[in-house]
Amino acid sequence: MSELRYDPVRRTWVIIATERGMRPIHIQRHERMSKPASKTVCPFCPGNEDRTPPEIMSVREPPESSNVSGWQVRVIPNKFPALTIESPQERYGKGIYDVVSGFGAHEVIVETPSDDEQMADFSLSHLRNVFSVYRDRLADLRRDSRFRYIMIFKNYGSEAGASLFHSHSQIIAIPVTPSLTAVELSSKREYFRNKERCMMCDILHQEIEDGERIVINEEFFVAFTPFASSFPFELRIAPKIHNHDFSVVDEDHLQHFAGVVKELLTRLRKVLDDPPYNFILHTSPPVNPHPGKPDYWTSIADDFHWHLDLIPRMTMIAGFEWGTGFQINPTSPEDAARFLREAEI
Repeated sequence: MSELRYDPVRRTWVIIATERGMRPIHIQRHERMSKPASKTVCPFCPGNEDRTPPEIMSVREPPESSNVSGWQVRVIPNKFPALTIESPQERYGKGIYDVVSGFGAHEVIVETPSDDEQMADFSLSHLRNVFSVYRDRLADLRRDSRFRYIMIFKNYGSEAGASLFHSHSQIIAIPVTPSLTAVELSSKREYFRNKERCMMCDILHQEIEDGERIVINEEFFVAFTPFASSFPFELRIAPKIHNHDFSVVDEDHLQHFAGVVKELLTRLRKVLDDPPYNFILHTSPPVNPHPGKPDYWTSIADDFHWHLDLIPRMTMIAGFEWGTGFQINPTSPEDAARFLREAEI
């Protein structure tokens, strides 16, 4: 059974999940990610639905079917979860240390039935369907008052942590607020209290006005390289109109969001020769009441602004980075933005 352990020195939570070590690895380490020789070994391919846990939801025709072929997007529990919904929710001390039982949710979004397509290849309508599933799963999980944070992320390529070739992303819902997230939430709340403005709205205004780090500036979304990018070609996508919660994004905005993501992935493929990458969807945590915390993120609708961070894996984290928390980025965000803007696609 997994558990969350708190490091009081670094003020960070760690998930100890020994079952994750038993995952099958269907990606070999090559410069290019290669698919398995036979689709019969891929649990995400159509016809192999019995190789996965029963689906949570799917996009399919007819919609009343389940756990059979004919789907376009499929959500299933992770077979090797970091956290499980069946675990009791317990908090206890172990000497000086704090422990939370391995309660949570860990789901996989199988983004396509095709083993030959990656996200950059999806049509706009299909990519919008994937993001609609993200939105709907977030909305559902937010109803559980025990969760304090829900993260959607994607690992593309073995160097980025993917263990299966078939295009997929993941959702993890946890009963604690991650330390990095808490810092971000606190800094944005403090900024709002001091200035009565959203920090991200101010950043977007300045980035658009400056223009040097902008990659895409369309009707509803901006994609740019952050001023203090930790990694080469790090990208951030944010809506121009203030919105704290991805689970309430409407279909029109999802369509535009899909267009921006597809263009960025196409540009990265062109400029960096299809690099491995991670992306993380940062949306506001649930604001359910918590005992002893009457003001728990009460201003979040005003001070938080959802966004997606897209990080190509071009560098390794080495001793200095681990020891200091500093990142050494050999590519300026201004150069990265220019290379991506000027790429012919």
